Amino acid sequence: MSTFLTLLRRDLGLLLIGGSRGGAFLPLVFFLAVAMLFPFAVGPDPTLLARTGGGVLWVAALLAAILPLDRLVKDDLENGVFDQFALRGVAEESAMAARLLAHWLAFAPLLLLACMPAAALLGLNGNMLRQVVLGLVAGTPGLAAIGLIVSAVMASIRAGTALAGLLLLPLAAPVLIFGAGALSRPESAGLALAGTVSLALCALAPFAAGAAIRAAREA
Repeated sequence: MSTFLTLLRRDLGLLLIGGSRGGAFLPLVFFLAVAMLFPFAVGPDPTLLARTGGGVLWVAALLAAILPLDRLVKDDLENGVFDQFALRGVAEESAMAARLLAHWLAFAPLLLLACMPAAALLGLNGNMLRQVVLGLVAGTPGLAAIGLIVSAVMASIRAGTALAGLLLLPLAAPVLIFGAGALSRPESAGLALAGTVSLALCALAPFAAGAAIRAAREA
């Protein structure tokens, strides 16, 4: 447990600070920028904004989750950090489990807080805001898990960061469909399905990402 917490603190610090890449604030700024610019694109009709705003926030959250992918795995793989972990007896799966939690903590809580001003910009009522927040709580762990897997798979490939974003989008479609679909049918099982998919992805991600890291190290 102490090793896991040490890895978590390290990864979370790197993701939150991020150096010249904006750290955790870049996804936040992107998320709010989408909420600010969307009314200019479709017009000020409050009915239209209220009907489409929830889906727009979901798409913005998905795209914001892509932004940290270049910092998740690639730098540590190139700098031999995972080789050092192996020498110290830290399994790739343990390292990836800590990085998954750090990735989620680095972007998801800020996006959830940003939902309030974003909802005001889009004219969403309290019930719609509640559905969006609950959906993101259920769905963002799945987005983080998919991002980690894709980042690990693409880390050893040249131009892998650009390909990672393209690969993540179709893989995240089920989470997006179930989470955003619950906005139009609050009584449906969309949130439960989004949460179930997220839990399954979170359980799979450390093993899939760990295997990808191991293959990259041995190549």
